[in-house]
Amino acid sequence: MTTHRARRTARTAALAAVTAMLALGLTACGGSSDGSKAAGGDHAAGGTQSRTASDANAKGGAAQAETGGATREQVRSESASGGTNKIETKGTKAAARQCRGDELLVTAVHRFAGQQGDHLLITASNAGSTPCWVTSYPAVKLGDDVDVPTLPHSKKDAPGGGKHLTLRAGDKVYSAVNLFDYGSKNHTARSFAMALRGADGHEGPFYSVDVKGQKPRFSWNEADVLNWNTKKPYDF
Repeated sequence: MTTHRARRTARTAALAAVTAMLALGLTACGGSSDGSKAAGGDHAAGGTQSRTASDANAKGGAAQAETGGATREQVRSESASGGTNKIETKGTKAAARQCRGDELLVTAVHRFAGQQGDHLLITASNAGSTPCWVTSYPAVKLGDDVDVPTLPHSKKDAPGGGKHLTLRAGDKVYSAVNLFDYGSKNHTARSFAMALRGADGHEGPFYSVDVKGQKPRFSWNEADVLNWNTKKPYDF
């Protein structure tokens, strides 16, 4: 009996030991498995986050590079645009055609009549809507006789008559006819004929211009003409 009880006790102890070992093994496996999953998940998440951050940095860098490139392109584009604008501005001036007499509003005023500096102030303004240019000095024939020769250019005039003066709509240029009256054997008139000169010096069609002012009638023995200018001559 004693032996049977001892055997049962030993078997019970052995079963308990096996059960305990199995429990420990399961606990260890379960802990290891859970820990491994958690670590793996953390590691995977970390890897994903690392890759995501890396991808984001790469994309951000690419985006920044693209943005920087776009900015540089924009700067180049704006610079090119500015250059183009400048070229177009110059091109506009270069492409502006010569003014025609019928699109200019021309007036003439007799100033300093009978005094030193007696002259006819000629003002020409662009009455059209597109830019055009004038050059040199106007061709002028005093009086009503269109068969008389045109007046010469003043020898005392400032240089620069070969320039093209571009007139936009409403812009004005000035010239003057210097009158020299010696008191006898002179000519008198109240109007004159005027034409524009081309870049080659050739004269265009003549148009009649009536003189205004307190004394529109003028006299001369000799006369000459000044170049077109953006400033009024004898403006004193």
